[in-house]
Amino acid sequence: MELDVLNIKGQETGRKVALNDAIYAIEPNDHAIYLDVKLIMANQRQGTAKSKERSEVSGSTRKLGRQKGGGGARRGDINSPVLVGGGRVFGPQPRDYGFKLNKKVRQLARKSALAYKVQENALIVVEDFTFDAPKTKSMVEILNNLKVSDKKALFVTPGADKVVYLSARNIERVQVMPAAALNTYKVLNADVMIVAESALAVIDGNLTK
Repeated sequence: MELDVLNIKGQETGRKVALNDAIYAIEPNDHAIYLDVKLIMANQRQGTAKSKERSEVSGSTRKLGRQKGGGGARRGDINSPVLVGGGRVFGPQPRDYGFKLNKKVRQLARKSALAYKVQENALIVVEDFTFDAPKTKSMVEILNNLKVSDKKALFVTPGADKVVYLSARNIERVQVMPAAALNTYKVLNADVMIVAESALAVIDGNLTK
């Protein structure tokens, strides 16, 4: 499978780049995608929700009334869960929501997400580029030239490029990330992926180990 390589003016360079069929031409596995996205979202949760049980609530431990014959539910001290202001039964406790997912499953999920992008014609390959200095206007021009200014775009660079990142930071619905940090959620969340030519080799290296 081959794609045309464009320059940052949106023009064809006359060159084509061959995509790795082992990544971009596979049959997408929806369940692997579900598991990987679930893991990514779970790892973003703080897990700090906490409520007090009856032993943690401040209050006297004096027994409020007799055990039987009162005509209502039996209760001990004022911290009882059946009373307003008492402790909570089985409330949330701090926890880690992460879970184990095999490396091969995560790789399959990323391959599947990239395969979907190719099927949707939502993957654009551009020549490697950078800017002399951070300039939002330059990034806006690229988006207009590629005719994706109205879409949620993900720029994938070969490595961490601070100048390109700062140029896109103030543009709504545009993200820049290095190829090594690419994950399933970011790929699926974007309407279109704009990949620098040399970033393809980094993606291939990460997903075909």
